Amino acid sequence: MDKSPALLRVHDLQAWYGQSHVLHGVSLEVGRGEIVSVLGRNGAGRSTLLKALMGQVRSTGDIDFEGRPLAGLPTYTIAQRGIGYVPESRDVFPALTVQQNLLLGRKRGPAAAEGWREDEVLALFPALERRYKVAAGALSGGEQQMLALGRSLMGNPVLLLIDEPTEGLSPQMVEQVAHCLELLRQRQVAVLLIEQKQALALEMSQRVYVMGRGEMVFEGAPVQLAAAPALQQEWLAL
Repeated sequence: MDKSPALLRVHDLQAWYGQSHVLHGVSLEVGRGEIVSVLGRNGAGRSTLLKALMGQVRSTGDIDFEGRPLAGLPTYTIAQRGIGYVPESRDVFPALTVQQNLLLGRKRGPAAAEGWREDEVLALFPALERRYKVAAGALSGGEQQMLALGRSLMGNPVLLLIDEPTEGLSPQMVEQVAHCLELLRQRQVAVLLIEQKQALALEMSQRVYVMGRGEMVFEGAPVQLAAAPALQQEWLAL
C-alpha cells in the first residue's frame, strides 16, 4: 500500500494516567497531507494517545515529527512545531468572544502570513461569523466545536490532532466537519482523527488504525477494514 512520506512517526509509545498504564507499545505513522483515523471503543486509549503526543500525560517511547523528536517537550513547544490539537472537551475560552478566541489561536511572527486567515475560517464556519462578537460560553455545542477547529487552524498547523469532532452534533454540523477535513487534505494538512462515527471516518481517511485495550490491533486502508467483519465485531461493535 502506497503511503505519503511519514510526517509523524510513533514507535513503542507507552502512557499512563497516574498509576494506570493505558498505552502499551503503540506505533503509528501519519503522512503529510494524509487523514488517518483511529477507531475503537470508548476506553481503548485513543484520547490518551493524542494527549501523549501533545505531552499532556506521562509517556515513554519515540515520537518524531518532521524528522525531529518530540518526546519530553512541553506542550507549547509541540504546538509551536506545527501540531494543532482539538480535544474532545473543545476547551474554548467561555468569557472571550468568538473573535478573541480566534485571535488567541493565530500564529505569531513572520510565518503568520502563511497561515489560515480569519476570513477563511469564518467562510468555512458561517455560524461563527454570525456569532462573531458573542462570548464562546453562550455558543451551542456545535458552534463551540467549530470555534475549536477554527482556532486551531489559525495556528497554521502542519498536523492536526482531532478528538471526536462530531460527537453530539447535528447532521448539518457533521457535514461541515467533513467539509473542513476535506479542505485540510487539499491544503496538505495532515489529520490524526479520533472518530466514533465509523462510516464518516472510513469515508474521509486514507488509512485507518483500530485500537483495543491500549494497543493497535489493525492498520490498513478503509476498504480492508470494511472487508474484515470479524475484526470489526471483536474490536468495534457495541
